[in-house]
Amino acid sequence: MGVSRTNKIFIGLFYLIFFVYGNFLALSSVVALGANIICNKIPGLAPRQRAICRSRPVAMAVIGEGAKIGITECQFQFRNMRWNCSSASKYQSLFGYQHEIASKEAAFWSAISSSGVVYAITHACSVGSLDKCGCDKSQMQRKGDKGWTWGGCSADIKHGLKLARKFLDAREIEETARSLMNKHNNKAGRKAVKDNMGKECRCHGTSGSCTLKTCWRKLPPFRKIGDYLFKQFNSAKLVVPWRGGRLRRPKRLLLQKSKKPNRKPRRRDLVYLEKSPNFCEYNENTGSLGTVGRNCNKSSDGNDGCDLMCCVRGYNTHQYTKTWQCNCTFHWCCNVNCKNCTEKRLEYTCK
Repeated sequence: MGVSRTNKIFIGLFYLIFFVYGNFLALSSVVALGANIICNKIPGLAPRQRAICRSRPVAMAVIGEGAKIGITECQFQFRNMRWNCSSASKYQSLFGYQHEIASKEAAFWSAISSSGVVYAITHACSVGSLDKCGCDKSQMQRKGDKGWTWGGCSADIKHGLKLARKFLDAREIEETARSLMNKHNNKAGRKAVKDNMGKECRCHGTSGSCTLKTCWRKLPPFRKIGDYLFKQFNSAKLVVPWRGGRLRRPKRLLLQKSKKPNRKPRRRDLVYLEKSPNFCEYNENTGSLGTVGRNCNKSSDGNDGCDLMCCVRGYNTHQYTKTWQCNCTFHWCCNVNCKNCTEKRLEYTCK
């Protein structure tokens, strides 16, 4: 007997809970639980986010996958940096966590998480695994340049943008500078996906003459979005809050270093409020894990070099031997003979 759609939803949410909470439950008992109980067990959700979880459990599972996509890409982009997309915070929930310092790294974390959620929702719509969305039919009404027309199944980026904004911005309800910063960077992450959408075309005609060509919009590889946001990270803008109203609460963010007064950052900019810590030492107050034990490149002058990575503390040298099969030859009928190759390697780790 097949698994029902509802049970598949609960199974997916089980794996989501396991990822964000690490609280292992028997799968059979989770399947029997209702959406309310499951959503109540996901830590870090704001009230509005919990309501979305209860009303759209399938979408919640997709949102969780999107957040994981963002974290994986963050770890790749910062693999050679002192901060490698990790945190010393004891609060390990996927939802609700934010960096203690409102730095450039916090800005990137918000943006890449937001773009991951948009990406996962849009992809789920395209493959038909999410309700209330599908192909972007609005493209069908348009004609492109140079004789081609829109057709096929264009990715429904509009639904991805809308649901991601509704979910991620649901917790930014406080009138604080940090909340304004988070919302701006969430939006920059969504915009990164929208601006990097690709186009795919197919020719129609005899013998591949391409007398008629239909095209549709598609998601790019997520690495392209990660690379784009990493460039934005390197040019992130320091901002200050502009306060207004009777209570003088933060209303909008303005560039701190600008020749023009009261200039707002661009929508694609990543913005931050505080300078970054050096991430050299373990510090729970700043969320820094430090770089003790991190691998470094002795011959590099870049961020992955031992001098910069180890914060001039020095490094340890380890020698090990790698062995693998090589120079394999095939002999008729069914034998493969290989030699054993060995190589001595040096590994450097920060003190």
